[in-house]
Amino acid sequence: MTDVGAYAELVGQTAAVEAIAAAARDSKRADGGVGVMTHAWLITGPPGSGRSNLAYAFATALLTPEEEDDPAGRDRVHAQVDARTHPDLAVLASDRVTISIDEVRRLVTSSQYSPSVARYRVMVVEDADRMTERTSNVLLKALEEPPERTVWILCAPSEADLLPTIRSRVRVVRLQVPEPAAVAALLVRRDGVDPDVALRAAQEAQSHIGMAHRLATDAEARARRDGSIELVLRTDTVPKAVRAAAELLDIAKADSTALTQEREGTEREKALASMGVQPGGAVPPQLRGVLRQLEEDQKRRATRGLRDGIDRVLVDLLSVYRDVLMLQLGAGVAPVNAAWAAQVADLAARTRPTATLAVLEAIADARRRLPANVPPLLALEAMLVSAVLARTA
Repeated sequence: MTDVGAYAELVGQTAAVEAIAAAARDSKRADGGVGVMTHAWLITGPPGSGRSNLAYAFATALLTPEEEDDPAGRDRVHAQVDARTHPDLAVLASDRVTISIDEVRRLVTSSQYSPSVARYRVMVVEDADRMTERTSNVLLKALEEPPERTVWILCAPSEADLLPTIRSRVRVVRLQVPEPAAVAALLVRRDGVDPDVALRAAQEAQSHIGMAHRLATDAEARARRDGSIELVLRTDTVPKAVRAAAELLDIAKADSTALTQEREGTEREKALASMGVQPGGAVPPQLRGVLRQLEEDQKRRATRGLRDGIDRVLVDLLSVYRDVLMLQLGAGVAPVNAAWAAQVADLAARTRPTATLAVLEAIADARRRLPANVPPLLALEAMLVSAVLARTA
């Protein structure tokens, strides 16, 4: 029977949850027979579908004591996995643009240890698609010759994001995009959000659970989203496009800063406390290198955070022009941005589907250019100028 509590936040993923739950049950077989359990797993799905949530729910099940009548033991393991402090759990969750080869090497070395308190040692790699080919080959060696009691759980948007050699050595569990109504119900149940606000947030986030939570609970995040959409819709000349690009970049920076500022302050406080430095006290010279390393890590994470912030803006714009195109084609599908219905209808009446397709392609080009280290402002300018030219052609 599936442990509902462990998978409560995985909405609309019945098949994936059942597959993982069956493997977790199989892992506790007393006869040691061969079943659905294996040493390496790959959880795929679109952003916000719950890849990491499913990975940690699986890890919790694998690390939980086998005694069915030990609720205290199950609760303790659940809390340790949530805090990433379980002695038999190792996690690689990088906020940088790429996962470094040294990080993977350390994780591979850790995977060779025998479990200390649980039946398995569990290695979770979030965003495994951020590994370069050379880094992936380091992981490949560990997957080819795994210790008997080590389980790898990788997460990535799709199988195509990993090397074929890695894909051939993992069992894939695929997540799907949940329905907005299911995401809204989760926000109402878990966060106490008003049902109407929750449904709008789920629709505008396109069922991305984390982003839906943010839009539903953060008025400033909603205002930034509305501001970026309004800015682009009223941009109708090339000079305005150039100015709007700078404004869009500022919006993305503000969004990224809001996400990272509080976390960075907490990290610094914890680092100082771990070194025995009182708040406001001077840092001894021999410990300043630790803080410099932390600051460098935060700068690299800020680079990734800005790119993610820009990409969120671009995804929002894609959803608006998707609504425009669906209206122009008479597709009869539900809009993503119901609150912008009037503006979408006006734009659909003034332009042709070919122009809308050109704008969608310009936005997609900008999304492809950002990971290729094109300066963000230049990518946004090119996108908006192309959009203006397409709309006025």
